[in-house]
Amino acid sequence: MSDNSHDHHEAHTGPVKTPMQMLLLSFASFIIPVFIIIGLVFYVTSANKTAPGASDSEKSLAQRIQKVGSIEVRDANRPLKAGEEVYKAQCVACHAAGAAGAPKFADAAAWGPRIKQGLETLVSSALKGKGAMGAQAGGDFNDIEIARAVVYMANNGGAKFAEPAAPAAQEKK
Repeated sequence: MSDNSHDHHEAHTGPVKTPMQMLLLSFASFIIPVFIIIGLVFYVTSANKTAPGASDSEKSLAQRIQKVGSIEVRDANRPLKAGEEVYKAQCVACHAAGAAGAPKFADAAAWGPRIKQGLETLVSSALKGKGAMGAQAGGDFNDIEIARAVVYMANNGGAKFAEPAAPAAQEKK
């Protein structure tokens, strides 16, 4: 039985046969995990970068999560704008070209039937919206300024409406 113990010892040799294999195995056992860690760090940190062309994703996110309602405080003491100013800022885009059925500026034939309806009806249509025109109330201009723009357009189309006056509280200031 003692003769078999020597053969038994040689059967348990490892896969590394030479010192060069041992050196390569040691080198690989340290370098490969380093590359794996570097790759994982790169993968994790690249997820935080924004993709090209996605710079407005923050804006779209802010729009999606905005509050349902908001209050905007405007300067009530600012001077009222004239009808021509409001027309150039708000109305010219459609009424200059007659887009979407809007009566063209200074076109007496297009404005004639509308003028016959009266100033109140024209102003109401502008404030509430009519056809393709959206409601103008609550926008950048107050109701009197919108009415002044309506008077400006209608008068250039043949009407003789008087421009709405500022409220008494604003006239005194």
